[in-house]
Amino acid sequence: MSETGELRPFRFGAGGEGNKDEGGARKFVKLAQTAEEYGYDTFAVPDHLGNQVGPIAALGALTQATSTIRLATSVLANGWRHPAMVAKEATTIDVLSKGRLELGIGAGWMKEEFDKAGIEFESPGVRIRRLDEALTILDGLMRGETVDFAGEFYQINGLEGSPRPRQGPRPPIAVGGGGPKMLALAAKHADIISVAPSTTREGKMRLSDMTIEKTAQRVDRIREVAGDRFDDIELNWTIAVIVITDDREATAEMALKALEQGYPPNIERDCEFTVGDVMASPYLAMGTFEEIAEQIREVRRRTSMSYVGVFPTQMDAFAPVISLLKGE
Repeated sequence: MSETGELRPFRFGAGGEGNKDEGGARKFVKLAQTAEEYGYDTFAVPDHLGNQVGPIAALGALTQATSTIRLATSVLANGWRHPAMVAKEATTIDVLSKGRLELGIGAGWMKEEFDKAGIEFESPGVRIRRLDEALTILDGLMRGETVDFAGEFYQINGLEGSPRPRQGPRPPIAVGGGGPKMLALAAKHADIISVAPSTTREGKMRLSDMTIEKTAQRVDRIREVAGDRFDDIELNWTIAVIVITDDREATAEMALKALEQGYPPNIERDCEFTVGDVMASPYLAMGTFEEIAEQIREVRRRTSMSYVGVFPTQMDAFAPVISLLKGE
């Protein structure tokens, strides 16, 4: 929420990986076109070395296969991508899409992928400092400026950013984070911040961070660091679980039982969770379409987050909620 108390209008993000579960690379383009038909504002592609399409090439195809939906990376792994090359590819996609790119970039977090590729997985502090430098370089190059930069990780000598992007002054930059250092870095550089639960060393999301209270605290951290910039930053989150049901409370109780039994495996149960915590969590959406819409309104009211993302497998289930919230 801005100083004036005005809430940003909702935006909705879908995504795809082009893997076998989604029907492979050929179905990938159709998935993006379906997201556009449903009224999603953005279609994002993650950046992993495992079972998915390459995000840059995939977005290149989508610049021609879609016409209105914005195209995003969610998010590029800076650890294996040089910012000079990222800027070149990003502005090319922005031009080809007639100004529809949102460039999401992060420090890279899946150690296993770095190990398999033989790329050094640096300590969190080093990865964050590296990303800080990359974001500074990207900001200049994506504006079409000539950049000189001498840092700990990158040396850029009189490189001019080209092609000039369609969006001015440059495509928006999105950075995600859960820990205080990443959130502070995002508050310094990003136009869009994806507010995520912090993760364990194994990459599991901490259950304690999935409460509405902890989420509001992470937003307060962004507000504190961003200062006057805060009103210009759009806040995003991704719903991890969507269940359409007529009995919210019973479903929340079932979700608690599943968590106790270690499902889903990507969540670290590091605290006691109540039915109330489940029903209020920004990251868990259960109920009728109307109840989920109301829950999302409440999340925005309490945190000022307004840009809602969903996972590829839940794009269809969530679509009716968009029509209830569009324009608010």
